[in-house]
Amino acid sequence: MKKKILLLNDLPGYGKVALTTAIPLLSRMGHHVFNLPTALVSNTLDWGKFHIQDTTDYIKNSLKVWEELDFHFDAVSTGFLASEEQARFLAEYCGKLKEQGTLIFADPIMADNGKLYNGISDRKILHMKELVRVADYIVPNYTEAVYLANMEYRPNGLTESEAADLVQNLRKAGASSIAITSARVEGSPAVITYDASEDRITILPYEEVKARFPGTGDIFSALFMAAILDGQNVSTSAQSAMTTIESMITQYQTLPETYKGLPVEQMF
Repeated sequence: MKKKILLLNDLPGYGKVALTTAIPLLSRMGHHVFNLPTALVSNTLDWGKFHIQDTTDYIKNSLKVWEELDFHFDAVSTGFLASEEQARFLAEYCGKLKEQGTLIFADPIMADNGKLYNGISDRKILHMKELVRVADYIVPNYTEAVYLANMEYRPNGLTESEAADLVQNLRKAGASSIAITSARVEGSPAVITYDASEDRITILPYEEVKARFPGTGDIFSALFMAAILDGQNVSTSAQSAMTTIESMITQYQTLPETYKGLPVEQMF
């Protein structure tokens, strides 16, 4: 049975990331997709210049109306959050929905390559941790995972034992099921998963395709969530998303302007 999904992420005017990737993917799969933009973004950030408009007031006012209209969702997925106030508010909102039986997916977008994005404060990290505690599934990249787990970033990658320690520290921080992307384990690029229902850690290695596309993390999150909602376990869902993304990058790696992102509408 297809699900009603609410996406909370940024909306770019130019480029395929965030909502402009997840909406067509999940809609094409037959899900009923709704969205509240957490920010309006002029273009993908890889261009170097951009404008970001915070939409916190719009979200609060919209959710007030939706509550009066008695709208309900099977799953909620959060991505980029524009401010500390927004992060705190949406953590509380997702906590309330979880109590009502809604599945919560969180992609704690705040860092990459060993450092926080510009404008991300320690207070916002705390609010992201609040969101992690209420989420059923989190999908951080490796850098975000070490910030959430209060661990040291290792640029040369992890051993299997260190990967297990990272998972355990995320669990201590309140995380349930986990998929850590952009990791490196025993010298190989990998996704590290933990399935709370099976109490099992799985390391999924992959071959890197030498092409840079923004939005691949957003695509992974959408495909991962869709597989979970279709009843697959965490490692199978992650592997399915990885295989699809690898195929897409391989197919489109020669595009002249990769900063525009992957043409997701053409994947089906």
